[in-house]
Amino acid sequence: MGQTEPRPILITGAGRRIGLALAHHFLNQQQPVIISYRTHYPAIEGLCAAGAVCIEADFATDDGILAFADEVKSHTRQLRAIIHNASCWQAEKPGTPLTDVLTTMLQIHVHAPYLLNHLLEDRLRGIGHAASDIIHITDYVAERGSDKHIAYAASKAALDNLTRSFARKLAPEVKVNAIAPSLLLFNESDDAVYRQKALNKSLMKIAPGEKEIIDLIDYLLTSCYVTGRTFGLDGGRPLR
Repeated sequence: MGQTEPRPILITGAGRRIGLALAHHFLNQQQPVIISYRTHYPAIEGLCAAGAVCIEADFATDDGILAFADEVKSHTRQLRAIIHNASCWQAEKPGTPLTDVLTTMLQIHVHAPYLLNHLLEDRLRGIGHAASDIIHITDYVAERGSDKHIAYAASKAALDNLTRSFARKLAPEVKVNAIAPSLLLFNESDDAVYRQKALNKSLMKIAPGEKEIIDLIDYLLTSCYVTGRTFGLDGGRPLR
C-alpha cells in the first residue's frame, strides 16, 4: 500500500513570535504547514523557502475569513490540525471609538476561529478517532479580566468558551483544546523596568520563551484523550 501523504497543520498569524516559532518547529519535523499572515514580515520569505504554504489573509472582515478558508481548501483535502494563533491586542483609549475596539477584538478572536472551524470541519473529519486537533490560543486575562483591555479579555473569554462547544461538536474525531498564556517572551522594545515588573507577577519569575508552548502543543497533538480543556501557561500567576 502507498504511504499516506502527511496532513498539513494550519497556523493562523504565523508571521512572527509564537506563530513563527511553531511553523519552523513543525517544518523541522518534516510536517507540512499552511500559515496565514496579515503583514508581510521578512520572516515570511524564510517560511516559504522552508516549504510552508503562506497565505496573506485579512480577518478584519467575514469575507476575508471566507476567502482564506477557500484558499486553504484549494491546497489540501485534509488537515492534521488548526492552531488559532492570530491575535490583536487593542486597548480602550481616548480617540478610538469603543465600538471599533469591540468589533475588532470579536472579529479576530471569535469570528475567525468560529467560521474557520465550521468551514474546515470536513478537512479534519474522516481520518479516525482523535486523529485531528483544534487548538485555540486564548490568554490569561480571559479568566481574570482586564481594566485596560476589556474588549480583548472578553473576546478571548469567548474563544475559551468556543473550545468546549467545538469539543462537544467534533468528538471523538477531533480534539479541541485551548492554551491561555501569560508572558512567554518579551518584545525587543520592552525596557528593563517593565521586564522586571512583568516577571514579578508570576511565581516562576521567568519569560520561558516559545519552547514552553511548543512542548505543550506537541503533547496535545499526541494525546488521544484530552479534549475540551484550557491549559494555563502562566508561571503560577493566578497564585500571586
